[in-house]
Amino acid sequence: MVYHRPADEAEKVVAHALNIGIRQIDSAPIYENEAPCGAAIRKSGIPRDQIFYVSKVWPNRMSYENAKQDVDTTLATAGLDYVDLYIIHAPYGGKEARCGAWKALVEAQQAGKVRSIGVSNYGVHHLEELKEYIAELEKEGGEGAGGKISVGQWELHPWLARPDITEWCRRNGVLCQAYSPLARGQRMEEPVLHKLGEKYHKSPAQILVRWSLQKGFSPLPKSVSMKRIEENADVFDFELTKEDMAELDLKDVYAPSTWDPTTSHD
Repeated sequence: MVYHRPADEAEKVVAHALNIGIRQIDSAPIYENEAPCGAAIRKSGIPRDQIFYVSKVWPNRMSYENAKQDVDTTLATAGLDYVDLYIIHAPYGGKEARCGAWKALVEAQQAGKVRSIGVSNYGVHHLEELKEYIAELEKEGGEGAGGKISVGQWELHPWLARPDITEWCRRNGVLCQAYSPLARGQRMEEPVLHKLGEKYHKSPAQILVRWSLQKGFSPLPKSVSMKRIEENADVFDFELTKEDMAELDLKDVYAPSTWDPTTSHD
């Protein structure tokens, strides 16, 4: 993720990430760094179909017209022929705005501007609302007319595992991406992370990224350090045991490290 990454640094950071094997770049028009992200992708020499570029409709842009415009802005600014995933960033603005933004993304996908579409920070009630809207669009326009929720992004880590949302996604074939999988660094002194880190000779951050992967999530760790970017990617030479995962199963804990739009009921 390149959230809060200044434009004059973003190209260097994305280029480094691509060079060490990272293939997903997560940005948005509101981040004001899509141009350097796109430049790094084009200059990398990596085939475009091997890089997964993500952008999003910002909460205060929730409407059909705004979402439609945002897709075109991303393509023009980043200099890309298509976006791999476009998501609605948060379920704000009311049902009409949410459904309007979704319809714009469906049309962008049908036009080949976007490969897949999804949501972020939706609660189960928002997901059910969207599922019903998709069914309405298909009733009017036929199979596929409503699009498919391919991916959902949520803050996910052992202190915010969101079993209700992740189970809904499992039943409905939605891939969960975990943003803030390191809990914004707020939990790095937890004894269980140091215990497992010593066991596997890994950092607390690497334990948390590994937890996400073994839960079936796609983790999106953010770092301002080149060294930590490399560290976050170095998690494929060990595996947490069933017992390790059980130690990180904190069933009664619900502790967001940042905002939590999933609880919105507007």
